[in-house]
Amino acid sequence: MPFPNTHAPYARVPHTDASHMDASVAARSADTSGGEHAEKRRRVLALLDAASANAVALTSQAALAWYLQGARTHVSLAGGPIVAAVVDRDGEAVHVTSNEEHRLVAEELPSWAQPVVVAHPWHRDVVATAEAQALAAGGLREEALAAGLRNARQSLHAEEAARYRILGRDVARLLTRELAAARPDEAEADLAARLTAGVVDLGAEPLVVLVGGDSRAAHRHPLPTRAPLGRRAMAVVCARRHGLILNITRWVRFGPRTADERTADARILGVEAVYLSGSRPGGSLQRAFDAGTAAYLANGFASDEWTRHHQGGVAGYAGRDPRALPGLDLGLGTDVAFAWNPTAAGCKVEDTILSTQGGFEVLSVDPEWPTVASVVPASHDGAWAPQVLDRPDVLEL
Repeated sequence: MPFPNTHAPYARVPHTDASHMDASVAARSADTSGGEHAEKRRRVLALLDAASANAVALTSQAALAWYLQGARTHVSLAGGPIVAAVVDRDGEAVHVTSNEEHRLVAEELPSWAQPVVVAHPWHRDVVATAEAQALAAGGLREEALAAGLRNARQSLHAEEAARYRILGRDVARLLTRELAAARPDEAEADLAARLTAGVVDLGAEPLVVLVGGDSRAAHRHPLPTRAPLGRRAMAVVCARRHGLILNITRWVRFGPRTADERTADARILGVEAVYLSGSRPGGSLQRAFDAGTAAYLANGFASDEWTRHHQGGVAGYAGRDPRALPGLDLGLGTDVAFAWNPTAAGCKVEDTILSTQGGFEVLSVDPEWPTVASVVPASHDGAWAPQVLDRPDVLEL
């Protein structure tokens, strides 16, 4: 694909297919068979059995978005949910305030949830109300099952994976389009504004939009400024749709890269490959993290490079669910999404990647973006063979 080094004003892309379906419409039409909801209810009831409890109040954004199949349960992106749900052995109750009831039922809640909506005056605390109902039934607040609920969210249902796949393609195409139109004299904030508008146009929410030009390459989280992009720039987008968060990083270079830049880009892919090798079904988050952090030295970086920025982790209904940390371990199932983001000075790679029994699938992919082959090594126990993945290269304009 030719990438013209010319800038055009942001152009709205017509919504011509289901991939751009408005989030509220998709939430209401999702899972008409009931299979996704039935499986999630089964997982929650298993947690209640293990805890000898009769109910749980779901009150966090991640838990509610997961259980309510991507319904938007907030008004302010900076605020907490305006909805709470109680799951017990006999059914569910979805608590809302009366001023939000009509919109939530009409545009957000899946069909199974609409008959169990319980409306309260706008000044009533629906979280406290849901927790009181759960406790009265011999149940628990969400915090008591937080780790179990996080694990329950880990393996994606087929319908969740399908929604994630479409979101990944949409956001990756957006970055291709806008970075191909970037100019070295363009301000970081102007590129960020086009990316933000594009995310909103996709029916998604721009949770994070970072742009760092050449003069700010030392910053791992470059909130955009009026600084020009210069000779090279990094763009990071975390976009949420149907509750699922897509994480992606891309680089653009005006003119050919130097030999050192090419080498660094290849070496950081080597680190990512080791992280992925430990992220296969049946693996361990701790083993993946330990192997990935050790891979910095093996790929020519300082041994403590990993301490300068977080490394990513499991993806899904939170930015990382959870973020990998020293000493934090959990077993890894199948159909789990990851967003590892190894980084060093001037180089970083990040995509949302699904780990399945058949291998890795890059969700945030656009066939128009230049790629380079990267080999994910065999697993340490020999149970998994190496896999070649197309990974994003730097777009040179």
